[in-house]
Amino acid sequence: MSDIANTDLLRVLAPRVLAALVRRYGHFDTAEDAVQEALLAAATRWPTAGIPDDPQAWLITVGSRKLTDLLRAEQARRRREEQVARWALPQDWLTPPADRGPADSDDTLILLFLCCHPALTPSSQVALTLRAVGGLTTAEIARAFLVPEATMTKRIGRAKKAIGDSGGAFAAPSSSKRDARWAAVLHVLYLIFTEGYGATSGPRLHRVELSAEAIRLTRLVHRLLPEDDEVTGLLALMLLTDARRPARTGRGGELIAMEDQDRALWQSEAISEGVALITASLPRGVPGPYQLQAAIAAVHDEAPTYADTDWAQIMLLYRRLLRLVDNPVIALNHAVAVSMATGPHAGLALVEKLADDHRLAADHRLSAVRAHLLERIGDHEAAHAAYLRAAQQATNLPQRRYLVTRAARVRGPAMPHE
Repeated sequence: MSDIANTDLLRVLAPRVLAALVRRYGHFDTAEDAVQEALLAAATRWPTAGIPDDPQAWLITVGSRKLTDLLRAEQARRRREEQVARWALPQDWLTPPADRGPADSDDTLILLFLCCHPALTPSSQVALTLRAVGGLTTAEIARAFLVPEATMTKRIGRAKKAIGDSGGAFAAPSSSKRDARWAAVLHVLYLIFTEGYGATSGPRLHRVELSAEAIRLTRLVHRLLPEDDEVTGLLALMLLTDARRPARTGRGGELIAMEDQDRALWQSEAISEGVALITASLPRGVPGPYQLQAAIAAVHDEAPTYADTDWAQIMLLYRRLLRLVDNPVIALNHAVAVSMATGPHAGLALVEKLADDHRLAADHRLSAVRAHLLERIGDHEAAHAAYLRAAQQATNLPQRRYLVTRAARVRGPAMPHE
């Protein structure tokens, strides 16, 4: 097996092995270190000795031994060597349990719950999910979020310590807490995707490694819970949105607005899969926020041209979505849909109502949408000022350049001095 195939296999197995160790022994942070040592051992030995018949069991066995060693060392330092016996490797460990398949599935979900623990901030939940479940290295996560590796190491370390200090066992949350924790898991996957599809800062519009990882993890959850309509909706939303990515930037990395995109570059297979997923899930019950957003994305993707977009349907879907969630960005998108369906003056009135929402105070999107609508009604001077204000607020370089270009275009060519 090639080195690339080896790497892919190890990446898939890493979260399963970590989940198995944490479930059996606890000590999230120490278990994670043990898994890394087991992965290193596999990367060193497998290319020459060959892949074991059961690579997951091999990694769990090696990881368990490493964990035992680490715990012994830790407890020796704390002068509690008498507790080492509690962490001894069970004699029957090499015999795979009959229900290992379902247990793996349960463990993966529990690991996601653990990474999205309420004691953690959203940024820590995202980082820990990418590290523990996604299998990304700390350096890869740091590069994706444009922070020093040392900073990300501390963030992940604090997250693992917070989980340890919380005293929570490796088990599914109680029924009374499960809905909130499950919502946090889906939100974290959504945050990872949105940061990958539209980076909040930096020189690139996309961070493909993040959006691809979000799709991979959501596919994993969907395989485990195929009947969960919001998981299906989230996966459909990601696929339908990411399908437009190839047309979203030009050769120089510049942003291309949807109305100017070459739709022949949109990924038809991803669109077909996303449409099939959302079409199957919508009739099964009352749609949730991710299903409604996926339905909106499907309307966009199925339109042959921008002019043919069914804006009236999108407006109604956003209106229904706003009844479920209090989100100013969704309200802003609803204003855009209203402007396209009924006219720019109606959309601009809704945008002006959002101007006092403190959650959008530093968000360039409010000024950008306002500028676009002012341009459509012919107030070019006000549109120019709004575009420049949006450009000043934007922290992503391609977005800033796009807004500056729009500002220059709306003002028109400079008049020569008399």
